[in-house]
Formats: sequence, C-alpha cells, structure tokens
Amino acid sequence: MNREELIQNLRDAGCGEETVSSFLGLFESGESAKAQKILSRHRRELLDGIHKEERKIDCLDYLVFQMNRGT
Repeated sequence: MNREELIQNLRDAGCGEETVSSFLGLFESGESAKAQKILSRHRRELLDGIHKEERKIDCLDYLVFQMNRGT
C-alpha cells in the first residue's frame, strides 16, 4: 500500500487530519506498535459511538413495543 492509499484508507475510516498525521509520523519512523495503538484507539471510539446509537434504537424499540402493547 503506498502512502496515498494509506492516507485515503485512514480518511475512509473516519480518521481526522490530526490522527492521520500522527499515525503517518509514527508509521513512517518505524514505530508501528505506537501507530497501531492510534488505530486501536480510533476503532474503540467508533465502536463506542455505535453502542451509543444502539442504545438509542433500543429505547425507540421499547417505546414502540409499549405503544403496540397498549393498543
């Protein structure tokens, strides 16, 4: 994967410019373990966001369930 493809992949994954820059600096200087930590942190943040949205959906599902139960 060349540098431009790497940058595009990071952007497609929702990484901001600061994350992209930090990752590239570490990756290109051979500090791949630290670079992977950046990716892991971003992945965790994305997953946390998904879980928050799932909880909102659960609340709506419960409300719809309650409304249907009452009719």
